[in-house]
Amino acid sequence: MMSYAAPVRDYRFVLEELLEHGSLQLPHFEETSPDLIEAVLEEAARLANEVWAPLNYSGDRQGVMLEDGQVSTPQGFAEAYRAYIDGGWNGIGVSEALGGQGLPEVVASTVQEMLHGANMALGLCPMLTAGAIEALSQHGCDKLKALYLTKLVSGEWTGTMNLTEPQAGSDLSQVRTKAVLENDHYRLTGQKIYITWGEHNIAENIVHFVLARTPDAPEGNKGISLFLVPKFLVNDDGSLGERNDVVCASLEHKLGIHACPTCTLSFGEKEGAIGYLVGEVGRGLNHMFTMMNEARHKVGVEGIGVAERACQQALGYALERVQGRSPKARGGASCAIADHLDVRRMLLSMRARTDGLRALALFCAAQMDNARHAIDDEARHNAQNRVDVLIPVVKAFSTDQAVEIASLGIQVHGGMGFIEEAGAAQLFRDVRIAPIYEGTNGIQALDLAGRKLQRDGGAALCALIDEVETTASALSDNAALESLGESLAQGSADLRAAMAILLEEGGDADHGPDAIQAYATPFLSLAGHVLCAWQMGRAALVAQAALDEGKGDANFYRAKLASADFALRHWLPEGRAQRAVIEAGMTTLLDFEPTSH
Repeated sequence: MMSYAAPVRDYRFVLEELLEHGSLQLPHFEETSPDLIEAVLEEAARLANEVWAPLNYSGDRQGVMLEDGQVSTPQGFAEAYRAYIDGGWNGIGVSEALGGQGLPEVVASTVQEMLHGANMALGLCPMLTAGAIEALSQHGCDKLKALYLTKLVSGEWTGTMNLTEPQAGSDLSQVRTKAVLENDHYRLTGQKIYITWGEHNIAENIVHFVLARTPDAPEGNKGISLFLVPKFLVNDDGSLGERNDVVCASLEHKLGIHACPTCTLSFGEKEGAIGYLVGEVGRGLNHMFTMMNEARHKVGVEGIGVAERACQQALGYALERVQGRSPKARGGASCAIADHLDVRRMLLSMRARTDGLRALALFCAAQMDNARHAIDDEARHNAQNRVDVLIPVVKAFSTDQAVEIASLGIQVHGGMGFIEEAGAAQLFRDVRIAPIYEGTNGIQALDLAGRKLQRDGGAALCALIDEVETTASALSDNAALESLGESLAQGSADLRAAMAILLEEGGDADHGPDAIQAYATPFLSLAGHVLCAWQMGRAALVAQAALDEGKGDANFYRAKLASADFALRHWLPEGRAQRAVIEAGMTTLLDFEPTSH
């Protein structure tokens, strides 16, 4: 089994050479220097490599245990989490006004990727806390902020999202958990399932954000409110009080992330769990989506972290495993399987995809920084429009691809990949949940093709496609990269044509909803391929310029060129096929009647 090493040089390539540290040019970050960012990455890599990563396999083997309502985590997890909060990592992207480090989101996302690559099961805990911080800071009253935010930001307390119930999965209008007003608080009764890190022993308190209905609430989404329900009640002076009436009734037995407690939580088995209204009555889903949007980008980044580890695992094995004769000398000595061209194809496919996904996710994070901190309203508005379009792509496309990358990693190992001791299978099992988390990838596709595209007539995506075409032109003007420019130009034309079909048919009064349902997933796949290829085209321009100028590590830049070439001339054509799927129409889907035969 190969150890994990956070790819700091690759992160610096994206932050420094592709994004040119654009976030640091915003007024809010004017005192943050590139040297500081480099030091942050190096220190975070040390935590990931030396503290978190060694627990990934043992945590999977040991799992979590429930006894008398208390969940115990695998050996070393509590100490690893303590090292994380002692280093101030939980508040890295939180504003200084709230007690955080105040670094750009693009840096926080980079750190998050390496921690998830090191140990996805443990990384899920602070990921959900980040969403809790966002929801409380935006929608909570001053008293709740004063009592809970500081501890959440530090990581001393952790946060959860409580949406799902047995009858209410993607359709949250079916939520039945009740909240009854009692003086200055509510009493909650009901059950929530699939609650990630819903009970554990690594922090002294857990702050649950729970969707529930008041007694007079109307049916449907407008009757749902959001409540803060702590594991331990908090006194006015901030000290912990008695245990609240919320317990872990059971733990799920899952395909992967065995070291992460996924809980069924029972609220109100006695007198009712005490909870506090967050925001306005009846606007719980609106407020919860503050957490969801935060989490969706992070789930995409999470998938990329696991994909990176799968790349490292597969490459390490392929360089060591001796099998067969070298293609360069058919009659010669045995060689490492990395010499075989089919294995090279798999390794390069894994690397090119991971590089492209990372570049797009960090580009999106940089747009988040602009949306929050750009100097004028128009710039913030335009950046937010980009974020809105990119988040479903980053979440869905990154996680779909991460599953494929982890699967390829198993294939590189051959039979050994199917054996748990090799470690490749765990990565596949762990990351398989990511396309389901925080709204399944089908829902992300519907969000992109329906709400995001239809609301502005595709203007935000058109602006991105314009930039894709600018990069394609720059590639075509470079003799060494001309073929990459041709491929990218074809991809951008496909995306623009598919978008026109979606806008035309999706706006039809009779068949619009059917068209969006039918075309959403292939459209998101096409968009993901083109936008990632765009980022790889930009990477090729930077790498070629560095080689032409004799700057830096030539081997590093040649590897980036190889990755970009594969992404644009081998991987992008797979995505371009989705245009034909959309042009084929929706008749087949409409005519198909699922039966038991």
